[in-house]
Amino acid sequence: MSASSGASSAASPVLELRDVHKLFGDNHVLRGVDLTVAGHEVVVVIGASGSGKSTLMRTINLIERVDDGRILLSGDDITDPGVDVDKVRARIGVVFQHFNLFPHMRVIDNVTLAARRVHGVDADVARDRGIGLLEKFGLGEKIRDYPDRLSGGQQQRVAIVRAIMTDPELLLLDEITSALDPMLVGEVLDLVRDLKAQGSTILMATHEMSFARSVADRIVFMHGGRPLESGTPEQIFENPQRPETQEFLARIMHR
Repeated sequence: MSASSGASSAASPVLELRDVHKLFGDNHVLRGVDLTVAGHEVVVVIGASGSGKSTLMRTINLIERVDDGRILLSGDDITDPGVDVDKVRARIGVVFQHFNLFPHMRVIDNVTLAARRVHGVDADVARDRGIGLLEKFGLGEKIRDYPDRLSGGQQQRVAIVRAIMTDPELLLLDEITSALDPMLVGEVLDLVRDLKAQGSTILMATHEMSFARSVADRIVFMHGGRPLESGTPEQIFENPQRPETQEFLARIMHR
């Protein structure tokens, strides 16, 4: 089954990867990736470490430039050499496993910085929106705190609020719970469920299989630098077709 099949046919694509390749020296990390994410779809990428998940995310956000193939964001070819990288990144919200909050800035300033500096949002407007989002996601009492006063789960939730401040077309979430204490994972994943309920378009890489099963519209299994199998959570977890998928799930589900 193609990684671009399934729910993506129901809405216009926000993200399209067409035969994307990425090499680091002799290491061919992405080997002809074809992937589509439709508007309001949550696609969860699973696979072993080294399968290319994080590199995939980094190429979409143009941290790494592809060696071949094309990436389209709402129809715009963002792999064109002449593209304005900053303008592309302004359209994508990104949260990585490390929170990357500015330690010298209060929570509200971390959340509003990009909106003010990159998107030109009026400071008062940005502050009002930031406060509203922080309160909505249970962080209203932390607005004036510095990051070192927050738990890991709270810091990651602040990072997610920062990423959605400007209503990005696409939200990339790369192993956002892997640096957290297991007791804190749930509060971050609950926030992702809220974003799904609000209709966000999300591409997420995770090792949290139970969460992937509950939140994804579509699961994509990556192996050897390419999407090997794609389907609904029920298809992938209950009836995987590829032996590589079966082996991966058997190993990770029985740890």
